[in-house]
Amino acid sequence: MKIAIDILLFLFIGGTLSLLLWTGFELLRPQEDPLGDRLEGLQTQAMVVAARATRRKKSAQGLDRFLYFIAVVPGGEDWLNGTEKLLAQAGIRRKSALALYCIFVLLFVMLLAGGTVYLQRNNPNGASSMIGGLAAAFLLGFILPKQILYRLVKSYRGKLQEALPDTVDLMGIVLGTGLGLDQAMMRVSEEMQYIYPELSAEFATVVMQVRAGQERGKSFNQFVRRTGIEDIKSLAAMIIQSEKFGTSLGQALKVYADALRTRRRLRAEAAVGKAGIKMLFPIVVFILPVLFVITLVPGMLSVMKDLKMLGGGR
Repeated sequence: MKIAIDILLFLFIGGTLSLLLWTGFELLRPQEDPLGDRLEGLQTQAMVVAARATRRKKSAQGLDRFLYFIAVVPGGEDWLNGTEKLLAQAGIRRKSALALYCIFVLLFVMLLAGGTVYLQRNNPNGASSMIGGLAAAFLLGFILPKQILYRLVKSYRGKLQEALPDTVDLMGIVLGTGLGLDQAMMRVSEEMQYIYPELSAEFATVVMQVRAGQERGKSFNQFVRRTGIEDIKSLAAMIIQSEKFGTSLGQALKVYADALRTRRRLRAEAAVGKAGIKMLFPIVVFILPVLFVITLVPGMLSVMKDLKMLGGGR
């Protein structure tokens, strides 16, 4: 009986781990048509509201049905909205991204719970240890994926921020050739798609939204909300004001690109300044003990050998 339970538990953990890996692969798999998927999800704010309303309908089908069951749980709707916002800020904007993330979290929680049950199967303390272990598994199962998502958001924002100075400078040059703003942004997007694909896709999304009939100011405001970067907010405000008052945008972009390069250089200098402090912990924990062993152990062995020879001579 015990062997059968162990086999079932191993099968459960193995199946959960397989589904977990598949869900993570589907969630982070490169999109075949990223621009089309983004335009479908970000064409208007009304579409986002409609998608959230779909989660509240009992008639929803497929993954929307799964999200509906999560939304009816107290606090589930707020958790879904916050997660959806983080996924968008991390550059993961597929239609099924939110549902796949929720499946990933649930499978991860089940995996941790199953591992806890297996480790506590022979514990004589019984129920108290099991309850504490399951509570810890549930907390870690919800906290760790969210922390990974925060790291993805930070990484995506870092890529956008690093690409911004060169992209803005190129856009100023293209505007100087006589092209309009939309044509210049599309040309910059085409030129930068292999160097800075993240920012290139964001620019292309803004242009396609404007061509679809959306106001340019609203498109740039959505761009700012998607990324949450202060430099992009300043860029959007500059472009909107230039269009509103009819001022020259090319020279303003050139000055702004120089300011962005200065900020990037200052960030690099600050990172170099912090490197010494960050290296202190690994030096103390990993390097100094090895140096002590290398320098002290040969001398100690030599002393012990001499003492042994003196003891033998007596």
